Amino acid sequence: MERPELGYLLTRLVRVVIAREEPIFERAGLRMWDYVVLSALAGNDAPTQAQLAAQAGRDKTRLIGNLDRLEELGLVNRAPDPADRRNRVVSLTPEGRRVHGRCRAAIHEMEDDLLRDVPAGDRAAFERALTTLTGSLDETAPHPSAGS
Repeated sequence: MERPELGYLLTRLVRVVIAREEPIFERAGLRMWDYVVLSALAGNDAPTQAQLAAQAGRDKTRLIGNLDRLEELGLVNRAPDPADRRNRVVSLTPEGRRVHGRCRAAIHEMEDDLLRDVPAGDRAAFERALTTLTGSLDETAPHPSAGS
């Protein structure tokens, strides 16, 4: 028996993961894209909102609503860039770091539960493969079948 295509398998998995993440975000007063933005900022401040949009994979015009909400919640700061006052530097507040950390810990627990029946070696290989695949993706490059 042939295995189903990756798109089919990944779509099913992503739907389950998103459904299990939603209550975690709701408890924190967040939406999924809010968490994505917090995650993009968790490593470093974003020198510009445009760069943050690229890091988060979020359209610049839609990012503004997330930033407004996150700023109202006290989770991010937007400050003028000292080098170019037309730009805004976005950073996590201490509360933003705490909320992100709590969500991340809850997501890891959810993932552990989701993958509990997968043998440890298979799980490690699965996680390595996903990390390798996503790390090698260039979102700006056209898909090989584009234009076909």
